[in-house]
Parts: sequence; structure tokens; C-alpha cells
Amino acid sequence: MATSSRRPRRTKNEINMVPFIDVMLVLLIIFMVTAPLISPSQIDLPSVGQANAQPKDFVQVIIDKDEGIEVREGLSNKDGRSIKMTQLADEVRKLQAASEGGEADKVPVVISADKGIKYETVVKAMDTLQRAGVQRVGLSVQTTR
Repeated sequence: MATSSRRPRRTKNEINMVPFIDVMLVLLIIFMVTAPLISPSQIDLPSVGQANAQPKDFVQVIIDKDEGIEVREGLSNKDGRSIKMTQLADEVRKLQAASEGGEADKVPVVISADKGIKYETVVKAMDTLQRAGVQRVGLSVQTTR
């Protein structure tokens, strides 16, 4: 009886990366060839609607470039009160109740913001008013002509 001097095979515990790299290179080539053929798509942005006439009674919320909030009644020339975001809903409700229109829910709120502030601040103000139950909230938009 002859005994063989062969060693038993050892299993490899490594992953063969060559097929993975081949597949990735083929995908890269496909994307590089098809990318110039794809035309850029058009995005349809919503348009801004305009009211026929500005309401005579409204509450104006002004957000300045330092993200300070000022609330005033309509287009009054007197300075409004500078408040914090947490006080916004209460102050708007007070001015709506004090308006001459009668019903507080019918008095609209117009938000005017500086163009340099983050949009997040405007959305936070709108969200605060919506959570407080203010029904009519709009944005003041300045158009260039």
C-alpha cells in the first residue's frame, strides 16, 4: 500500500473581486455612452396667482434679513411689534380679533420676507400659523417689471 503525500485542499475564505470589477466597468461604460443621449427634462414650476384687489383688512407678518419677525395690522405706517416665532400665532390672533372686519377667521394673513433669508424660516412661520388654526395665509410677492 502506497500512501500518497498529497495535502488536503484548503478552502479559500476570500471573495474573488475580479467578476465584480468586470461588471462595474461594463456598467460604467454603458452609463458613459448613454449619458450624452439623455436630454435634460423640463420642470413645470407653479405660477403665482394674483388677487383682483388687495384686501382692506389683513395682518402683515414681516420677516427681515436677520430673521426677526414683525407683525402689524394691514398697511399701517406705524411700526409693528417685534416678536419671536413662538409668539407669532398669539399675536396674529390678537390682531385678527381687533380688525374691523368682524370675524377673525376671515381676516387674511400676508407674509412678506426678505429675499436673503432661508425659505425654511418662511415655511416655519406658515406652519406655526396653520397649526394655530389660521385659515387664510398668503405670501407677498414682489414682481420685477
